[in-house]
Amino acid sequence: MFRPMRRIKQQLAEDETLEVLKSAKRGVLSVIGDDGWPYGIHLNPYWEDGRLYFHGAKSGHKIDALRRDSRASFTVIDDGVKDDGGWAYTFRSVIVFGRVEFVDDQEKALEVCWKLTQR
Repeated sequence: MFRPMRRIKQQLAEDETLEVLKSAKRGVLSVIGDDGWPYGIHLNPYWEDGRLYFHGAKSGHKIDALRRDSRASFTVIDDGVKDDGGWAYTFRSVIVFGRVEFVDDQEKALEVCWKLTQR
């Protein structure tokens, strides 16, 4: 379904992947926007039971795009490490692909929003 990583030696183990994903304070949700153009939005994620949750307004570009096509990717990176004397950071990144579902249950939505604020 998806391409394998080209630089396979840099692929993270599953436990490292989950660590980066669960600890991420922010990331970029990418969707298919207006007229098929890519649209990326910085969001604060919350991970629970194998699902990523995001908070958002009830209308707008992101919502319109997701109602048209639920496919999305979400990208996060950790804080990275800079070697002494070096200029570049080495960081771990994770890209998740999936379909976005809206949380229509008001009680669940409030629970998730509360947990997002606790991060």
